[in-house]
Parts: sequence; structure tokens; C-alpha cells
Amino acid sequence: MMPDLVPANYLPVVIFMVAAAGFGIVSIAAGYLVRPSRPYKTKLAPYESGAPVFHDARTNIPMRYYIIAMLFVIFDIETVFIFPWAVVFNQLGLFGLIEMMLFIVILLVGYFYAWKKGALEWD
Repeated sequence: MMPDLVPANYLPVVIFMVAAAGFGIVSIAAGYLVRPSRPYKTKLAPYESGAPVFHDARTNIPMRYYIIAMLFVIFDIETVFIFPWAVVFNQLGLFGLIEMMLFIVILLVGYFYAWKKGALEWD
């Protein structure tokens, strides 16, 4: 006896995927057929937030912007770790409190190190 190659439980998933892909393709095709297409130079010019471009997009960006972005992500991740800890604080007890204080101290040491190195200067 040969086992089923496609279990019956996967059939609704496959139908949903085909319907989703079909909806996307039909929507894009309908938009392409219905929308007006009158391109001209101003319309095709790139812009950012409604402001015209004033220099080439392939310029060097100072490394300080990347460092500030990484610091923001690190301190954002700290917040993500503190929320679940706060939810189960009563169950963790003293050990959980000491562990979180150690975590915050390590982050503060990193913050002060970045501050002293001048990574937070925006000039």
C-alpha cells in the first residue's frame, strides 16, 4: 500500500497560497491595465519625503551615524528583555533581581564607554 504524498491537512494551506498569489497577480495586472500612464521628466525624478534631491545618493555617510544606530538598537533590545523579566519578577525572586541589575550595569558601562569615546556626538 502506497502512502499519500500530499496529506489532506495540507490541502487548505495550498488552496490559500494559490488564492493569495492569484489575488496579488490579478490586483497588479488590474492596476497596470486601469491606471493612467503619462510619464514626464518631473514625475520620473526621484524625491525623498516630497523634497527634491539636492545631491547624489551615492555619497559617503559618516561612520558615526551607523554607531548611533547600533547603540539605539542595543538599548532597544534592552527594553525588549526587561518587559518579560518584569512580568515574571515575582517568580524569579532575588536571583532574578540581581541578574537584571548585572545586565543593566553591563549596558550602562557600554553606554558610558560610547559616551567617553565620543560616539554620541552629532557634530
